[in-house]
Amino acid sequence: MTAGGELRRSLGVGDAVLVGLGSMLGAGVFAVLAPAAQAAGSGLLIGLLVAAVVAYCNATSSARLAARYPVSGGTYVYGRERLGEFWGYLAGWSFVVGKTASCAAMALTVGTYAWPEYAHAVAAVSVIVVTAVNYCGVQRSAFATRIIVAVVLAILAGVVVSALGSGAADPSLLLPNSDVTVGGILQGAGLLFFAFAGYARIATLGEEVRDPRRTIPRAIALALAITLVVYAAVAAAALMVLGPAALASADVPLAAVVHAAGADWLEPVVRVGAVVAAVGSLLALMLGVSRTTLAMARDGHFPRALSAVHPRFHVPHHAELVVGAVVAAVAAFADLSAAIGFSSFGVLLYYAIANACAWTLPSEAGRPRRLMPRRLIPRRVIPAVGCGGCVVLAFTLPGSAVLTGVAAVAVGAVIYAVRRT
Repeated sequence: MTAGGELRRSLGVGDAVLVGLGSMLGAGVFAVLAPAAQAAGSGLLIGLLVAAVVAYCNATSSARLAARYPVSGGTYVYGRERLGEFWGYLAGWSFVVGKTASCAAMALTVGTYAWPEYAHAVAAVSVIVVTAVNYCGVQRSAFATRIIVAVVLAILAGVVVSALGSGAADPSLLLPNSDVTVGGILQGAGLLFFAFAGYARIATLGEEVRDPRRTIPRAIALALAITLVVYAAVAAAALMVLGPAALASADVPLAAVVHAAGADWLEPVVRVGAVVAAVGSLLALMLGVSRTTLAMARDGHFPRALSAVHPRFHVPHHAELVVGAVVAAVAAFADLSAAIGFSSFGVLLYYAIANACAWTLPSEAGRPRRLMPRRLIPRRVIPAVGCGGCVVLAFTLPGSAVLTGVAAVAVGAVIYAVRRT
């Protein structure tokens, strides 16, 4: 343990990239592709591009902010420092509440693929196991994530190769048809953005990476670029083999892809890969939620006991345990699709605040040159597009997600007001 109860800086670029990939790949490929196709139809790839543009803006803003404020907490810290205490609190509240739902969604994905008859029980057990891994130290979690990401990428490569190498692939299915609507594309983009949001985990590990001003921007750029390439390849393969209608109605879309491609031997491997991917996503997501909880507890928004750092494992162990208990309880009873929609609203609000914070930065503050070329893009265009994009995507989500999201934000604001009185 370092002086003052700080966390140990032990993660390099590779580990930080893998934390981001562990969050993004697990959610996007196995949990979001079908509902996004249901919303966007044959405009799925356009929706993916829109989500990628918003994610790029958010990544740029997050990288600049993380380089300037290399501490745990992400946009909770940025909002507090740049916009004021309330906006930082609101960002932290949105992140913790939204990502708690996201953790539950990933746990339910594990249960659905592993043992559908007892999906909720398996989901709760998976949360307990992941909490134990995270409790033993972030390096062990990073090592586990490295293995998981390698397995998932290998399986996804197999899906793409089998699909594109079969006679079932029809490139004409990639072209949008007359049924595509702007609203459908935006709703699909909002759902797909849920899957891109894993790079926030990198920023929330600000106290645990070496040389954060250099490591965090590089890790965010690499993780986002790799994820976009993987998403585009898998989405294109799925559309060419299944078509938008069949993809939208598939319970396990990637298993349906390999079946339609005549690679039935790969189907059980894909199902196992879905479980592995969801576990990897759950590992990284719970790391991020616990670190934001730690930062908010340090400032008195949550009970001070949650700011404790374990003397041996150098992790916020009280926050880890509480987050694990809450996620396990939600996973034992929640609905998967509702959890995804609710989480998407919270995450989009979180990034809207991040972009607003980046707008206030001076011209050269924490500028990650790899993400934002100085002479090509004016510095305030990126946060403006990112903030506007987040708001638009948030309010084009399904109505139930918008209503529950607004209600959750209102509850958080009331708690803040009561605490201040």
